Amino acid sequence: MIAILLSTYNGGRFLPEQLESFERQTDPAWRIVWRDDGSTDDTRSIMAEFTARIGEARCRETAGSGVHLGAADSFLSLLPEATDAEAVAFADQDDVWLPDKLARARAALKAAGNQAMLYCARQYLVDENLQGHNLSILPGDKPGFPASLTQNIVHGNTMVMNRAAADLVARIPGPPGTMHDWWSYIVITACGGIVVIDPKPVVLYRQHRANLIGSPPSTLVRAVAALRRGPGIFMTMMRRHVTQLAANAEFLTDQARADVARIGEGLCGGVAPRSRALRCPGLKRQTELENMLFRLWFMIG
Repeated sequence: MIAILLSTYNGGRFLPEQLESFERQTDPAWRIVWRDDGSTDDTRSIMAEFTARIGEARCRETAGSGVHLGAADSFLSLLPEATDAEAVAFADQDDVWLPDKLARARAALKAAGNQAMLYCARQYLVDENLQGHNLSILPGDKPGFPASLTQNIVHGNTMVMNRAAADLVARIPGPPGTMHDWWSYIVITACGGIVVIDPKPVVLYRQHRANLIGSPPSTLVRAVAALRRGPGIFMTMMRRHVTQLAANAEFLTDQARADVARIGEGLCGGVAPRSRALRCPGLKRQTELENMLFRLWFMIG
């Protein structure tokens, strides 16, 4: 059974189409565990009607529903609610899943055996009326650690984690300000898990004004957006991620533990330790332009 972890927040406009897409999955072995993050629209009534129709055995609201936590904490709080599921899938309220999403994820996860694995995939970027169908960027470099500290290349709305991966993420709390998908990617790669990116799109990712993050149409647009944001937010989150990993070093691989120590020294030190940290193999972003920017930001702190 795959547990679909759904966090809702004022999603009444698009939520019914997402719920319908769950029912169209070719893999029928799923159930929904959901919580509301303090909606003031008709989201809760939509979920109540849906639950009444398919039954509480397949759609369960968590006890902590209704309290506003923010998107990342809301999603991560759902992980302990699905410890009996063989896999868990994060679901955004405003997307539409293509019918083979769960089937493709289940097939990919079978290859992991008992090893932690995170499956994710490309998306079709569509407008609020589901028009457009532009493909999301396919990363050029393989996902891994410590690259996961520099950039999130997994799409949370396509993610499915097997039991071992979900247990790892549930065991290590995310730091303040992190995003649930980025933190999952960091934890799983730091702990020796596998990340696979399906080149086939499995989600219609709705781009609209209320998007929490959105997806850039190209690497150039992504780099320009990073320049506009500046280094402050990025370097703050990198410090928080590294600090949280260091506090849970017993779960990391030996190599990741050494990388975290070296990067942590760089973040707290001067030019020499920062230069040593940047020589960690794999500590880079996906494109040369983005990597130049990252190295500059890391050196100036």
